[in-house]
Amino acid sequence: MSKDSRKSSGSMIIISGPSGVGKSTICKQILKQMDNVYLSISVTTRPKKKGEQDGVDYFFLTREDFSKQIKAGNFLEYAEVFGNLYGTPKDKINEMLEKGKIVLLEIDFQGAEQVKELYPNAKTIFILPPEHKELENRITGRGRDDEKDITNRLAGAGREIAESMYFDYKVVNDKLEKAVEEILKIINK
Repeated sequence: MSKDSRKSSGSMIIISGPSGVGKSTICKQILKQMDNVYLSISVTTRPKKKGEQDGVDYFFLTREDFSKQIKAGNFLEYAEVFGNLYGTPKDKINEMLEKGKIVLLEIDFQGAEQVKELYPNAKTIFILPPEHKELENRITGRGRDDEKDITNRLAGAGREIAESMYFDYKVVNDKLEKAVEEILKIINK
């Protein structure tokens, strides 16, 4: 199936950007300010970090179980990022779209590309940092990544930002309230 031909009254919004740019914070603000929104919870093989909860932050699976889900066709998209697998569960997304919900996907650029092929009407929004130094401060300031993760995330940020040219919209997250307001306008177009 190359294009999703099902009728749905919902819409899909893809939020992407480099690690530490504020995607999760923005998505949480959108959930607070809009009704009828469903934020997809991704599946990952990476270890659970301090304070994270299974089924709230991510669904945590072993690599073997993730592979079984791939073979069963249970992901809308999936990709390997920083040595871990991440994917979007297909069944819940389709259910929410059929219910007329606005579905928010917080995924990387690889996943955004895969989803856009299936859902060409999805709006893609890339979140940019105001500058690279600010992104570095945000990633290190979170206190949840080790030095190797920080180095990998910062190296990956440049590649991801280069991919932003393929997105429908770009929003600079220099002030959270301003970025959220801009994204709400995009969603409501």
